[in-house]
Amino acid sequence: MATSYSTTTTTTTTTTTILLLLVIAFFSFYQTQAGNINPNSVVLGLTRSSTTFTIPKPSKYSRKRLSQVSDMIEPLRAVRDGYLLTLIIGTPGQVIQVYMDTGSDLTWVPCGNLSFDCLDCDDYRNNKLIGTFSPSNSSSSFRDTCGSSFCIDIHSSDNSFDTCIEAGCSLSTLLKATCSRPCPSFAYSYGEGGLVAGTLTRDNLRVHGSSPYITKDVPRFSFGCVGTTYREPIGIAGFGRGVLSLPSQLGFLQKGFSHCFLAFKYANNQNISSPLFMGDTATSSSDNMQFTPMLKSPMFPNYYYIGLEAITVGNVKSAEVPLNLREFDSQGNGGMLIDSGTTYTHLPEPFYSQLLSMLQPMIAYPRATDVERRTGFDLCYEVPCPNNRFTNDPFPSITFHFMNNVSLVLPQANYFYAMSAPTNSTGVKCLLFQSMDDSSYGPAGVFGNFQQQDVKVVYDLEKERIGFQPMDCAAAAISQGLHKN
Repeated sequence: MATSYSTTTTTTTTTTTILLLLVIAFFSFYQTQAGNINPNSVVLGLTRSSTTFTIPKPSKYSRKRLSQVSDMIEPLRAVRDGYLLTLIIGTPGQVIQVYMDTGSDLTWVPCGNLSFDCLDCDDYRNNKLIGTFSPSNSSSSFRDTCGSSFCIDIHSSDNSFDTCIEAGCSLSTLLKATCSRPCPSFAYSYGEGGLVAGTLTRDNLRVHGSSPYITKDVPRFSFGCVGTTYREPIGIAGFGRGVLSLPSQLGFLQKGFSHCFLAFKYANNQNISSPLFMGDTATSSSDNMQFTPMLKSPMFPNYYYIGLEAITVGNVKSAEVPLNLREFDSQGNGGMLIDSGTTYTHLPEPFYSQLLSMLQPMIAYPRATDVERRTGFDLCYEVPCPNNRFTNDPFPSITFHFMNNVSLVLPQANYFYAMSAPTNSTGVKCLLFQSMDDSSYGPAGVFGNFQQQDVKVVYDLEKERIGFQPMDCAAAAISQGLHKN
């Protein structure tokens, strides 16, 4: 898995791009040195497919302000490979949409109208969604200092003086704690090889209160102002448990948050949004909520792990699930990461292949091997579509069994999904699970956002547990006023 690490401050776009390429080359070697990595410095997840969409116009906000951040509700917009959170940063506010990611800590936004550069992002060249932040257009924006806790964290330093030494502070100013030089530039990487480079910045962040009509300005919010990325064209809001994460900076680490992801059929629909709750409202459970313990990874303590005990296909329980999907080894590897920034669920071999072997004899449809070769999915089938419309096909049910006797029956659209519109009364549906990379480093499996659709997921951080409840998330969105007629 990838790790975050520091770079020296750069002054030009060309220098930054060259430095980023050098970091990418170094990163390939650095991954082999896993045993020496700072346990708080690894960022996971973010396996996404390309997509195109447009940015919505900023809505009108009430002038009413909260006296403190208590309960919050924010709209999440469904797109093809994740869920977007709208950030309003600066004075006056600038609107930027970023992915919600429970598998990382840093919140970052693209910076510079013309200077922002994404390497190996050809699929996004004509994408107008991104939106960029311009610090020079915000009267409240300033660079974070080298001695701040956020700067020390982004550089994964064990010595609080390191970042200010790198920034050029003298020993006397260090001892007197009077050095105010800016935090050095950083590089931050993601599990699928994505990498971003930028500067740590502070500015006002506007958030909603307990309704879409109440807002609050949070001063001095710390985020990455990123000028160059590799395979990361859109910003990210980190929802991990590190000091840099959005829930941490807003004071929700002792409470929690919850989301109800809209089904994929609502992707790019600007008239409806998934509800994201933070605070006491998020963790108040109903009678039908099932909770599984939140496992603590000694290697990646900032991220959210759960234990998988079995998978049932139809009425047949799977072969024994490997222990590493619910336990950690002596180095901290293992466990199942629950990650809103990874699109599809990943399972380790040979367990993944055993699951495919269970499914195949239960499905009578012909295989669509050409689609399998083109998409990379392992099980695709041609299904009948009367009047060129998909029906609820008789695929076997799939149930995930987590620790504490939690059973989550997946909606069929969460695992067998149509690859394109039907033609000649026939369509193709594929199993949207994937095998985990052949590596013993990091999590043994990932529970992705596609399998979390139409399920209310509660991160109860106070009681160290994660809850699941199947739910019509579109109906939940309408009940919260997150739907435009």
